[in-house]
Amino acid sequence: MSEGLARYSAALARAAELGMRCYDDTARQGEAIKAAILVLSFGTTYAGTRAKTIDTLVAEIQAEYPGIHVVSALTSHLVVRRIREREGIHYPLPEEALQQLLAAGYNSIAMITTDVLPGIEYHYALELWREYSPQTKRMVLGTPLMYWQGQQGKPDDVGDVMRAVSKVFPPLGRQDAVLLLAHGSPHLANAYHGIMQLKLWQQGWPRAFVYTVEGWPRLDDVIPQLRQQDVRHVTLLPLMLVAGNHACQDMAGAEEDSHKSQLEAQGFAVDAYLHGMGENPVIRSLYRARVRECWSVLQREASE
Repeated sequence: MSEGLARYSAALARAAELGMRCYDDTARQGEAIKAAILVLSFGTTYAGTRAKTIDTLVAEIQAEYPGIHVVSALTSHLVVRRIREREGIHYPLPEEALQQLLAAGYNSIAMITTDVLPGIEYHYALELWREYSPQTKRMVLGTPLMYWQGQQGKPDDVGDVMRAVSKVFPPLGRQDAVLLLAHGSPHLANAYHGIMQLKLWQQGWPRAFVYTVEGWPRLDDVIPQLRQQDVRHVTLLPLMLVAGNHACQDMAGAEEDSHKSQLEAQGFAVDAYLHGMGENPVIRSLYRARVRECWSVLQREASE
């Protein structure tokens, strides 16, 4: 679609770009390929969940591409600094990682994002791709975990993720519910939470509810639905890659303003499932599928 629109307006063509992004410098086609994979994550200072999620995923990617340089970078400056101070481990920031790759002669880069939605963090990755891709021979940016929604013949990423997440739901009786805590933000991608909710209901989970810590819907929006369905027992579950501060403190902390405490104060029995989505092998397989999509484009372009 973009190629046709470009005849009328380059701006319109750029606005219509969707999905995976690929930059190809045709002037450098004769240059030998030196490829790398860069994995971007927000990160967490909780070392245990980071090891079981981000680090495990990156290790699996490296195992699938044993001869390729795989780099893990974190987008949060605060998290990078605190990990360095507390653990003596240095994760590069994305700009640092890209500059190091270019300085080392890597001219073809597959950039993977572990973002759950195409929100602010994904658009940060998109801006990085726009900024650094002209310095490469070829650079590909993959889509986040949930991007397509099954429309116009596209994959149903949201449905796939909801099916994967539901595999860890506890048995639900008539008075049991599951509350899935997503991050949320003012970004337009916050609307994905409504799509997640509909997919869960379509998949046969009438008492599974999505809510957010920094977006909409909030816990207060969900509690009336619990009352309406006479729910007495709730399991809280993070709809996030890691079980970090939002899961351990905002969702399940001992403080009176945590979601667990608020629900208990209103008479609900509450359990918490403190495992990030990245511990789910099905979720990690979906992320690795994004890597394969990027890598196939990188290789296909390289052979033309």
